[in-house]
Amino acid sequence: MRSLSGNTEGLKASQVRRLENLYRRRIRPRFLITPELARDVGRLSREIRRQIGMLIDRQGKPVTVLVGDSQRVMIPDTPEYRTLPARLKGLRLVHTHLRGEGLTQDDLTDLDLLRLDLIAAITLHSDGRLNRIHVAHLLPRSIDGVGHTVLPPLRPEQLDIACKDLIEALEEEFSRAGAIDASAADGRERALMVSVTTDSRRRAEDSLNELRELIKTARLVHVGTMLQLRKRPDPRFLMGIGKLQEMAVTALQRGATVIVFDQELNPSQIRSITDRIEIKVIDRTQLILDIFAQQAKTREGKLQVELAQLRYLLPRLVTKNTAMSRLTGGIGGRGPGETKLEINRRRVRDRISRLEKDIDAVRKQRGQQRAQRTRRGLPVISIIGYTNAGKSTLLNTLTHSRVFAENRLFATLDPSSRRLRFPEDREVIVTDTVGFIRDLPKELMAAFRATLEELESADLLLHVIDVSNPRMEEQVRSVEDILADLELDRVPSIRVLNKIDRASPDLVARALRTLGGVAISALDRSTLAPLIAKASSAVEKGAKEMRPLEAGPRME
Repeated sequence: MRSLSGNTEGLKASQVRRLENLYRRRIRPRFLITPELARDVGRLSREIRRQIGMLIDRQGKPVTVLVGDSQRVMIPDTPEYRTLPARLKGLRLVHTHLRGEGLTQDDLTDLDLLRLDLIAAITLHSDGRLNRIHVAHLLPRSIDGVGHTVLPPLRPEQLDIACKDLIEALEEEFSRAGAIDASAADGRERALMVSVTTDSRRRAEDSLNELRELIKTARLVHVGTMLQLRKRPDPRFLMGIGKLQEMAVTALQRGATVIVFDQELNPSQIRSITDRIEIKVIDRTQLILDIFAQQAKTREGKLQVELAQLRYLLPRLVTKNTAMSRLTGGIGGRGPGETKLEINRRRVRDRISRLEKDIDAVRKQRGQQRAQRTRRGLPVISIIGYTNAGKSTLLNTLTHSRVFAENRLFATLDPSSRRLRFPEDREVIVTDTVGFIRDLPKELMAAFRATLEELESADLLLHVIDVSNPRMEEQVRSVEDILADLELDRVPSIRVLNKIDRASPDLVARALRTLGGVAISALDRSTLAPLIAKASSAVEKGAKEMRPLEAGPRME
């Protein structure tokens, strides 16, 4: 016999037995609940003066019997009934209301967030006779922003509602509404983008456009966007509870498998949201970390990404997430009384410590390489810029190389170095660095410090700017802010306005007036002559004698 869930304290042994016997009852597939079972549950609920609920599967079998207080029942976690994209939970909740009221807002919230097949409230007459059963279910398409509908109250003789057929028809509609199109037929995850911000709508939409590019880079399928503008974010859920309900229903209707927040969620917010909805939730930082993990090819890059991921993960470890089997270390260190959560945290700390030592070794190796270049007298030119500005393409065109380049964010993660001979027969080393991005995760900044230290020894920085991007000035500001944080803003630099083949002449001319620098197309070597001449002149002068070239006023 399964145990009861909820508030059983103070009940008589006979009442507990009657509650446990509810597990033995069966409901015919066509019925929401049988009139006899509804009557028995209602009478027992009045007797103990507590709400009683049953989670019933599609075969009509009660899988959990709930005992609440006088106002509501608490639904426990049911890990064996995890929801799939465009699918309902596979359970319906039928529970009693002692005050004769219909479905409450709490009931409808549970319906939305948990994706229940149905939710029903049993009400009784004052003499204990069965009165009405109030029922609601989710909708495949929201109506006026509401994702559920409340049916007219049912009398006891109306409980044959073809229940199983109704649920299966609803799921078929959900599947059709969120049908996986041909582009997602390869099994990729489907992402619903969510932004809750205090910024203006324009800035929020610009940020969401960038998040959409990140989702594309991560090889996810974008299935929808939700935006909420607030005066201040909710400290618990970031959004209001009503918007949280709408998000859960929209994810179901669109067949989403993951919800991606444009804002960074703190550990308590992730915990609060995932406690309420049964779908994977990640934030912008986690998405960027995942992209870096996909793109890292060298041992150094993989070490740095893993370190960043673990630093992000450590404060977010909760009891639910115990899948740490790929981590090793810490075995036999502490006694058997240690909880699994503590073991996971200790293993993560041990792994972080080992990665930091490995990265320190990389830093020393890079220092030796820099020393060798210094002894050879080879100047270093580092190409920097916002991700997808065309840095790798410029490196390839300048040096006749074949470094991987693609029109998506963070296509190149591991740094590359190539030799370049100026017309004066002077050789330099040209390095391509990882792309920057707005609000670059601090975990990545710390982990990639060994790579970014390459910029400290650079004699010249080529700041590549995508002049065709409508967010060009904001991207320039983001890059320069990161350089200032790294104390690299004193290194001489040239602004390189790239992709002039994609921008109008008027836009290029205006950008040159505003930002200064050199206008090029990294795909067309014939446009690079002015840049090569300016870079050659800058290198000849020497880093110590140079002031920042063509940088203009720093973006405020």
